[in-house]
Amino acid sequence: MNGVRWGIVGAGSIAGSVAGDFQFVPGAALVAIASRTQEKADAFADRHGIPKAFGNYRSLLESPDVDAVYIATPHPQHRDVALAAIANGKHVLVEKAFTATLAGAQQVVDAARAKGVFAMEALWTRFLPVVAAAREVVAWGRIGDVVAVQGDLYAHREFEAGNRLFEPELGGGAILDLGVYLVNLAQMFLGDVKSIDCMTRLFPNGVEKAAAITLAHTAHGLSSLTCGFDGPGPGRMLVVGTKGWIEIEPRFHHPSVITIHRPGVLPRVIEAAPSGRGYSHEFAEATKRISEGATESPTMPLSDTLEVMRVLEACLRQAGIYRKDATVEGLR
Repeated sequence: MNGVRWGIVGAGSIAGSVAGDFQFVPGAALVAIASRTQEKADAFADRHGIPKAFGNYRSLLESPDVDAVYIATPHPQHRDVALAAIANGKHVLVEKAFTATLAGAQQVVDAARAKGVFAMEALWTRFLPVVAAAREVVAWGRIGDVVAVQGDLYAHREFEAGNRLFEPELGGGAILDLGVYLVNLAQMFLGDVKSIDCMTRLFPNGVEKAAAITLAHTAHGLSSLTCGFDGPGPGRMLVVGTKGWIEIEPRFHHPSVITIHRPGVLPRVIEAAPSGRGYSHEFAEATKRISEGATESPTMPLSDTLEVMRVLEACLRQAGIYRKDATVEGLR
């Protein structure tokens, strides 16, 4: 494959942020955008210099001029759009959280594996250069065996009816929107989870405004994680080992600095700025793997996505919250 031709499904704010980073992705071209209306698709295409604009999702998913699709719709729509894309032989990069349910995530994974196309969750933090440096520090044994992860991610938002962050039907709430970052990095450093304890504060409509998540991992590590919309917070992340710790400096989900601390040794600071706004690295990974004929990323494997989704769903259910994957009209 000479280059990967990308299309974006969904013309919201995250899609707009991502589109500008394609200039930093070798071997990738952003060639199409699809929205629910032609007017919105045309405006997005004009703003970002995209050649093709579709006023419905199906037309993009069936286009012979698109190789891979980035899915930027609300969480509950991810499953149906991904399944339709895969059915049309497209590779998929699905915005976090991967789906609204574990069952939906499993359906997408099964479909991608059966079709032999590439699929990956767009958890951009895993691909940032400084997070890659933190993984290397751990692999080298600089902080010993990792035994704990501690993190917080607060992003103050006033409740707004109709906004996707606060609507149950749109997958709203702190756990899928913010908790996914925390659980993902905890799982990356400590592995799979054997027990889950989650406490929440809820908005009057039943959507969680904040959550405190405690995880015990199968390799005996412990995670203490908090997130919420009802206050500000630093966004810190600590990776604790038997010989020291790593601080992924705030805000940890898009960092450029880590500090390695060890008793009796001066702290070591590693700086590694992302390209563009930071989204380019996940697209560079997906583009590279697709070009090689791979169907998964070793940095963000589908097994990790399923494990994180399992944890997030368990947290929601402990709060009495049951999300649903939505049926997207015109795709099924």
